[in-house]
Amino acid sequence: MAMITNSSTFHDLISEASEVEQLGTGFGWTEGPVWNPEGYLLFSDMPGDVIRRWDETDGIQDWRRPSSMANGLSYDAERRLVTCEHATSRVTRTERDGTLTTIASHYDGKELNSPNDIVVKSDGSIYFTDPAYGRMAYYGVEREQELDVQGVYRVVPEAGEPTLVVDDFDGPNGLAFSPDEALLYIVDSERMHIRVFEAKSDGTLGGGHVFFPQSGSMDDAPDGIKVDEGGNLYAGMSDGIWVISPQAEHLGTIEVSERVTNLNWGDRDWSTLYITAGHSLCRVRTRSRGARSSYMR
Repeated sequence: MAMITNSSTFHDLISEASEVEQLGTGFGWTEGPVWNPEGYLLFSDMPGDVIRRWDETDGIQDWRRPSSMANGLSYDAERRLVTCEHATSRVTRTERDGTLTTIASHYDGKELNSPNDIVVKSDGSIYFTDPAYGRMAYYGVEREQELDVQGVYRVVPEAGEPTLVVDDFDGPNGLAFSPDEALLYIVDSERMHIRVFEAKSDGTLGGGHVFFPQSGSMDDAPDGIKVDEGGNLYAGMSDGIWVISPQAEHLGTIEVSERVTNLNWGDRDWSTLYITAGHSLCRVRTRSRGARSSYMR
């Protein structure tokens, strides 16, 4: 696919010669890619009820089946996998022995909607979005909502119940910290924009203005997002990955043949974007590197 350039800065981040490579296809609906520094990628297939693993030698294999219709994946500083589960409305952590620990499942005595995407801050606290998408058939288990809010939560694993940090979203989705963790970007897919918040030292979020609006139909709404070490955002869109500067300028687009649901940095130099796109898994090399989360070492 082609690269669409809106600014000369774009090619400082993505080479004109870069090509999107398809690593596998034919899945139900892919999401949540995360690279393990030991040399492999995990990604979710929600309708398939499986987390799959990819590496250069063995290709794609099942890693966990069933997966409780897992969506967003990340690691904590100890490289324990944290997972958003659509079927159970839980956030779980996979311990070293493979057992699962529930990190969050309820708020104010009611079951969470369907945790969707997740990030782990360097202090160990976990932020996750909780829309109702996992209460739909195919992407989850069809059932009534117990909560009347689709919010963004913070949880400290040792502290119990999550804290609702933002309550005025219509469809909270992808989220990512700036390199210094001073800002948290959060997608509201229903409103078709990305908001930016001040990430305060006490764990709360301040501000919350619209950072990047998008126009068109819901099919064109942003989904998963990630940030590079220079603070540029990479947003999954219907036509590929939009690269957006910290000043909210759309620098260019990496075209992908299917809707990009999510993406994440990988390989030893953290300069490859692994891409979940509709029914496929892809990758593309970049000239940039991912903003370093605590597990990326």
